Amino acid sequence: MTPIQIPFDEVKARVLVVDDSRDVHDLLRARLKHDDIELMSAESIAEGLDKALAESPELMLIDMSLPNEGDGLTLMRLLQTDSRTRNIPVIVLSARADMSCKVAAFDLGAVDYVTKPFELIELRVRLRVTLRMNEMMRLLAQRAQLDGLTGLWNRTYFDTRWREEFARSHRQGHSLALSFIDIDYFKSVNDNYGHPVGDMVLQSVARVLQRDPRASDIACRYGGEEFVLIMPDTNAVDAAIVSERLRQTIAELRWARVPDLRITVSIGVAGAKGFTVATAESWVETADNNLYAAKKAGRNRIIVSDLSSSGLRNSA
Repeated sequence: MTPIQIPFDEVKARVLVVDDSRDVHDLLRARLKHDDIELMSAESIAEGLDKALAESPELMLIDMSLPNEGDGLTLMRLLQTDSRTRNIPVIVLSARADMSCKVAAFDLGAVDYVTKPFELIELRVRLRVTLRMNEMMRLLAQRAQLDGLTGLWNRTYFDTRWREEFARSHRQGHSLALSFIDIDYFKSVNDNYGHPVGDMVLQSVARVLQRDPRASDIACRYGGEEFVLIMPDTNAVDAAIVSERLRQTIAELRWARVPDLRITVSIGVAGAKGFTVATAESWVETADNNLYAAKKAGRNRIIVSDLSSSGLRNSA
């Protein structure tokens, strides 16, 4: 579902400071307490890495000199090895001003380098600029994953999110389901009423997919008149119930501009309760095959496969 955008200035940005000096933590906390920043503290590489993984901060300030385990560059290398922390922007704090140290930090992805002792006013400005730029980049990346016509997530987002949900289901033994939804005879809508009406139909179906499923469900436009719904923690039976409700709701759609227009959808569902031996690709293939089987069987219907029961297929 399309995420609700929260204005950036209404939420405190989480900034993780990794420095072995307690005085630095106390100074920053005192001087930045009126800023829209939530400061988190770590005093070692291990603690910094653990908090980065657990808290997903919007920004990290990393001291170049850290005790026992290496230095700030060591922590930056560790951050780069994990997809969960690789894109966290880092500002390096260092008493070293030599070029080789700066080059090494920037090579590891640092977005800024501040030498100690630092001016608080300058550091505050650098923090604000970095956080603002990071938020703009996040919004641009998110926009690139949204379908421009319907506002749903697009195929690129689906491919990534489906792999993530499949991996989570496989790892934790949770149920998972997938529904492919295709508007029946959509070409005739464009042919008989024109493409503006076809776009209106696509947007109406998208609104149903945004409004009707559970909050945890993820609706995407797969392409053309085809949509897909990822349903975490949902078995095949419950996915069929959700999909049938969607099918009925879409069949009841009416438009004042074209009062005689009626549409239906065909839906292919694949779900499993707990562990399944299916791959992410074969799961998609099963749901897609069920969609085409529903169309071949007369459209305006659902066909479901329970992958936890040896691929059992049922009509609904």
